[in-house]
Amino acid sequence: MKFSTFLRHLREGFKNVLRNGWMSFASVGSIIVSLFILGVFMLLALNVDKLATQIESQVEIRVYVQLGTEQARIDEINRTIGRIPEVKKVTFVSKEEGLERLRENLDDNAKTALQGYENENNPLPDGFDVEVFDPQNVAYVAKQIQAINDANADRPIMGVNYGQGTVEKLFRITNAVRNIGLVIVAGLAIMAMFLISTTIKMTILARRREIGIMKLVGATNNFIRWPFFVEGVLIGLGGAAITSAILMFGYSQLIDTAQYDMGLMLIKLAGVQEVGWFITGTLLILGTLLGIWGSVVSVRKYLKV
Repeated sequence: MKFSTFLRHLREGFKNVLRNGWMSFASVGSIIVSLFILGVFMLLALNVDKLATQIESQVEIRVYVQLGTEQARIDEINRTIGRIPEVKKVTFVSKEEGLERLRENLDDNAKTALQGYENENNPLPDGFDVEVFDPQNVAYVAKQIQAINDANADRPIMGVNYGQGTVEKLFRITNAVRNIGLVIVAGLAIMAMFLISTTIKMTILARRREIGIMKLVGATNNFIRWPFFVEGVLIGLGGAAITSAILMFGYSQLIDTAQYDMGLMLIKLAGVQEVGWFITGTLLILGTLLGIWGSVVSVRKYLKV
């Protein structure tokens, strides 16, 4: 294709959008509405996934060591646990630190009752906090640690705790929430595809006589198709760009309101920069592809003259 011909197709595509103002407006409007609904649920799904990840990241394994275990043996246990491939980090927690943590979680009366339980009177054992790369592997790692301990004759570990039972329920809930969000977003994406493509097809349908006349006077299929291709790109890309701008502006305002005016500091929404590129890129690509698809499929039908 010559460059001059390509420029001609671009000009005709722009002219078609302006010439068919109301139909173009209807097509862009349907894209904005459809992609806006899809974008809102994408933002919701991303934030639900972030919240679920935050909850899961707080799950860790607590390993308690027998009272009186020598420091050399404790260091050996530390190294052994750290060599498990799924383990991200092992932190030694002395019994003094454990007692301090306990105090922080108690009320004033309970703290008073703990007075005197220090130094030699401290009844708490030393231990380890074990973090894993994937929280879903917590139960597996806990079994690994217990198996290592059972293989030793002296068995210095007296307990491995990770909230068995509760953790499994937590993971089932978070996985279900993620799957439901994925199904909803996929369903809305399919709905948006049909709605947008149908609207663009109606735009082309209103100009079927124009296509037929051009075909009868000898215009090739590609000569007819390219301006409509450009028109589809402009409508899809323009609608997606407007939708992305509205969504990101509204989402930034929501973050400011939720985290400051409403004081919901404990709920950390995903930042605009964290999700902005993904949402914007997805909507721009989807809108452009749907615009192209609607135009190409519609024009193809009326090229058979």
